[in-house]
Amino acid sequence: MAQKFRVLLSDSLAAAGIEVLKSHPEFEVDIKTGLKPPQLAEIIAPYDALVIRSATKVTREVVEHADSLKVIGRAGVGIDNVDLEAATRRGIVVMNSPTGNSVTTAEHAISMMMALARHIPAANAALKGGKWDRGKFTGAEICNKTLGVIGLGNIGRIVADRALGLKMKVIGFDPLVTAEAASRAGVELVGLDELFERSDFITVHAPLTDDTRGLIGRAAFERMKKGVRIINCARGGIVDEEALVEALNSGKAAGAALDVFEQEPPPADHPLLKLDSVIVTPHLGAATDEAQVQVAVDIAHQVSDFLLEGTVRNAVNIPALSPKELEALEPYMKLAEKLGRLAAQLISEAPSQVTVGFAGDAASLNTEPITAAVIKGILSSFLDEPLNFVNAPFLARERGINVTDTRSREKIDYVNMLTVNVKTRVGEHEVSGAVLGRAPRIVRIDGYRVETVPEGYLLMLHNRDVPGVVGAVGTILGQAGINIAGLELGRDRIGGMALSLVEVDEAVPAAVLERLKTIPAITSASLLKL
Repeated sequence: MAQKFRVLLSDSLAAAGIEVLKSHPEFEVDIKTGLKPPQLAEIIAPYDALVIRSATKVTREVVEHADSLKVIGRAGVGIDNVDLEAATRRGIVVMNSPTGNSVTTAEHAISMMMALARHIPAANAALKGGKWDRGKFTGAEICNKTLGVIGLGNIGRIVADRALGLKMKVIGFDPLVTAEAASRAGVELVGLDELFERSDFITVHAPLTDDTRGLIGRAAFERMKKGVRIINCARGGIVDEEALVEALNSGKAAGAALDVFEQEPPPADHPLLKLDSVIVTPHLGAATDEAQVQVAVDIAHQVSDFLLEGTVRNAVNIPALSPKELEALEPYMKLAEKLGRLAAQLISEAPSQVTVGFAGDAASLNTEPITAAVIKGILSSFLDEPLNFVNAPFLARERGINVTDTRSREKIDYVNMLTVNVKTRVGEHEVSGAVLGRAPRIVRIDGYRVETVPEGYLLMLHNRDVPGVVGAVGTILGQAGINIAGLELGRDRIGGMALSLVEVDEAVPAAVLERLKTIPAITSASLLKL
């Protein structure tokens, strides 16, 4: 007799998704919506799977009562309504459906570009207002124009594909995509400055991070062609709205199409809402009937495949591990992700090769989730796609990054050691760490021996090994009101080159970094965030 699984749908799901679940005779599907966490906690115990959207709150209390729960499936992207830590500790796999709305969002960007080029909203409003004014709305062709795509992830590649079909020249920028991978998508990979200089239209499909906030600002507009048009259906804040208003008013930019804003909804008196050259929509990128059906079908298939075959797709936490395995791997996975984050901040372009080395006791561990944690750490500095220890390697391969691991039981300085080597077109960097007890430590950076806790902000300095450097650094930081929490020094030889890691309590402003670089012995200064 086939094993029976109980599946609970606690939010409304598109009928097509429900049909997928009910098509399996092994499933007993219950639909109970509108449950508050205490009510859900009371009934969750016998269920093997829980399928939700955004309304259900899967709190720690719910998870603690989920005696049989193996998987939580979220129809959509966001999982902020699920206590991930609690679910992970119980060995519950949490999945979402991140690609179901990719086509919808890409199509919205293309639609906004077309509407912008031909003044469609303004012409529509004028005609409905009783004005037949053809001359006022002369537009621009997009055929043979150059489209610059910032971000060549799932959505960016779809936009590029559609634009190529419209006979546009497509160039792209993505710090994690190799030229070969971009070429396979029909995109010429260029630097960001070149993209600004060459593009007639620029569309954004990148995450909002410290690096991308204000990415399209005054300096970017200065590099652009006169008459450039900007499309943002990604995240508010990537386009500096004040700088965009200035560019539109000066004629530098011919128009803009925005689906997202720094503040949502934008205030009624927002200057962008008053400009005829700006098209706006209220964050509609993923809002289609088809997308809602697709995410429902996607999550239904994912939950079904997991229960029936053990296949894990689009997990947002770690793969299902036994409590004993999870306890053993947890400190190594934490260290691995930190090493990945550190390595990502040392490279200046997309890595082509990532090698994860396991030495000493670490060589006997289950390396797959640890290697995936390294890749998650590397990619998380650049992407806002749902990243986890299952899909990170796939995203890396998709971007042309080759990932390998090695094992060595030779005698080393520590009982266990993880080493991450990243190679790019212009060079390579290597970082190592160890687990001391259950505490992760960074122990080597590009050959320099150090020992530091991988948390918070680290000021990394390369300098000549001469007296007075530490004092000069302390003076500048003290004058800036920045407290030093710890200091680690490593050098290649007496009087040679040295690496200093200064643990600081807060981010070091760019102006302070520039002051540090004026110290004669210092050759470089950068801020690491771990």
